[in-house]
Amino acid sequence: MTKQPHIAGNQPIPVEVEEGKMYWWCACGLSKRQPFCDGSHKGTEFTPQGWEAPKTGKVFFCACKRTGKSPMCDGSHNAL
Repeated sequence: MTKQPHIAGNQPIPVEVEEGKMYWWCACGLSKRQPFCDGSHKGTEFTPQGWEAPKTGKVFFCACKRTGKSPMCDGSHNAL
């Protein structure tokens, strides 16, 4: 059985991204640099998820780690 990741927040995290840049989303919820990985997943079953920005602009990364559209927020935090 897969363990649930730690809930790092109950609101999406807005980030200004740059087209073509790779971002590494924290999937474990333990990173101190939310929504991005800082290596805190080491020793867990979780690994960060890479995401390349298709265009420059603001996006909303998931902080609750329950999204069905990772790494983006899909409103799952509303059910917590």
